[in-house]
Amino acid sequence: MMDNQVSKKTVLIVDDTPENVDVLRGILSQHYRIQVATNGRLALKIAFSPAPPDLILLDVMMPELDGYETCRLLKKDDRTSDIPVLFVTAKSDVKDETHGLSIGAADYLVKPVSPPIVLARVKTHLAINDKRKLLQDQVEARTAQLQERSKELFETRVEVIRQLGRAAEYRDNETGMHVIRMSRFVRLLALKSGLSQPEADQIMYASMMHDIGKIGIPDTILLKPGKLTNEEFDIIKSHPEIGHNIIGKQQANLLSMGGLIALSHHEKWNGRGYPNGLAGEEIPLVGRFCAIGDVFDALTSIRPYKKAWSVDDALKLIIDEAGEHFDPKLAQMFVGMKSQIVEIMEKYKEN
Repeated sequence: MMDNQVSKKTVLIVDDTPENVDVLRGILSQHYRIQVATNGRLALKIAFSPAPPDLILLDVMMPELDGYETCRLLKKDDRTSDIPVLFVTAKSDVKDETHGLSIGAADYLVKPVSPPIVLARVKTHLAINDKRKLLQDQVEARTAQLQERSKELFETRVEVIRQLGRAAEYRDNETGMHVIRMSRFVRLLALKSGLSQPEADQIMYASMMHDIGKIGIPDTILLKPGKLTNEEFDIIKSHPEIGHNIIGKQQANLLSMGGLIALSHHEKWNGRGYPNGLAGEEIPLVGRFCAIGDVFDALTSIRPYKKAWSVDDALKLIIDEAGEHFDPKLAQMFVGMKSQIVEIMEKYKEN
């Protein structure tokens, strides 16, 4: 017997016959807190209250709302679906019992009830429900831990990719913000072209590695303030293949896409780009996205060899080069997003 009334489990007895209620109360009241409902609707009201019972003993034969319908409504509602329901009834036919169990009842007690059996069944089903709740809590806690760990691993991977992409930018850009802005421009364009948010996010992360090949370009050429010689420009033009080789063949979609972007972001719609002279839709879509974002940010940024262009002048060049350097449809989309482009520029401007 429990000494602390508050710690006792609560059993709701639902029966429209006072004598039946008195019998069950007499069996259980020494061990459990007892609530009583004389009909199905009152039982539902108690069950849906802020302090629902831990177990319900439910008569089948009741006026208006019988036990079967009451049980069905309890099991249908998320607030009460996990409360064990034990039918207590004089209907001892196998079909009746089978029907009760099929709609969600945990057990079936036949009147007249045996006190030891009632106590044993109630105790067993409360214990089972406690274990179920414990297991559910453990599963939810473990799931939350795994989700948090997965999120942490993803964020770590993205940060590594971001820093890898910025490593080359630090050599010719003091803060390395070009790769951040450019990747946001690419995401904006990907969304505008109809790709889903997850797809656009993946392209954004992958585009951060577009210029990783610059790591292999000598500083004397990369940081030269004057015009490059033909030989020097040929060395510059090797950075897409260098970047592609640095990333290598990867199973991971993000890295594989990063390698594709590194290799293709200097290809031109008219076939006069490098390194492979691809034309039109031969150029991977991700490369066409990045070509626009990369050139626009390069134009609007201060570099050792030039001043920053205005947004309007840079957008005019994008339109002028539509069908030559850039995919014409994507160029039109990009220019039409001027306000969003400016927001990105303001948010990620040089420190």
